[in-house]
Amino acid sequence: MLIDTYGRVATDLRVSLTDRCNLRCTYCMPEEGLQWLAKPDLLTDDEIVRLIDIAVTSLGIEEVRFTGGEPLLRPGLVGIVERVAALEPRPQMSLTTNGIGLKRTAAALKKAGLDRVNVSLDTLRPDVFKTLTRRDRLKDVLAGLEAAHDAGLTPVKINSVLMPGLNADEAPDLLAWAVEQDYELRFIEQMPLDAQHGWTREGMVTAGDILASLRTRFELTPEGSDERGSAPAERWIVDGGPHRVGVIASVTRPFCGACDRTRLTADGQIRNCLFAREETSLRAALRSDAPDEEIARIWRLAMWGKKAGSGLDDPSFLQPDRPMSAIGG
Repeated sequence: MLIDTYGRVATDLRVSLTDRCNLRCTYCMPEEGLQWLAKPDLLTDDEIVRLIDIAVTSLGIEEVRFTGGEPLLRPGLVGIVERVAALEPRPQMSLTTNGIGLKRTAAALKKAGLDRVNVSLDTLRPDVFKTLTRRDRLKDVLAGLEAAHDAGLTPVKINSVLMPGLNADEAPDLLAWAVEQDYELRFIEQMPLDAQHGWTREGMVTAGDILASLRTRFELTPEGSDERGSAPAERWIVDGGPHRVGVIASVTRPFCGACDRTRLTADGQIRNCLFAREETSLRAALRSDAPDEEIARIWRLAMWGKKAGSGLDDPSFLQPDRPMSAIGG
């Protein structure tokens, strides 16, 4: 198992397939983009599948989430999904995406074995979308969501970040739309993972703000903490059900004590926390012909050193050097 000194066991693997993205969201990266990883530094398709195989067969991983950057930009994505689906035991597989390429790929991904998708969408207003992402692609995202739903990549989950002065007033509209479309909406507090290091706690729309806004239009009933487990989202039943809405309060109500995640970056580094400032290279072991047992040992050691929490509440907290696009969501 991937266990740490606090007794937490990682069963959920987040795999970043690329640091590249075709949007330029203001809370993630500057308008001109970032310096992308060089191709030789990226894990190959074979290396990714081998590491997932080790994680699933030797380290107790039960769920695999493909992330980025924008994972749909990875040319070999469908093939990777198909090969992971053939592993024994077969892990649950999901994908976090901005949705732009889903209309083209949803059916193929479902056929390859992908179970569901999470799509990042912060607004339903075309002008606000263009301001937030610096791209005029809202129609493509909405078409991608519809394609994912039609392909059976369900439940289709929407991840939304609210920003003061831009879309902070959209929570009720987003939820009404998600209920109508049969999507599951989750609001995420903005986290200090922007490349510009411009995040401030004072400029953040909190979980409390979001819930207060939603309750102006909806009746929300707590689903119950006993059903949350290690899931990051606290969920509420909307107007008596069956639809639900989630809020991920990473900053104001952290859930580190129940964390069950391990993260693999696109260049083969293990991160035992989203906010970690240290990484452990598996790429080096892979490319020096280390056997699977040695790679598993390195991975276990990396997870053993996981800290008790993210440190967000500590006055000495320092943002990771890598932005979210280079870590993987």
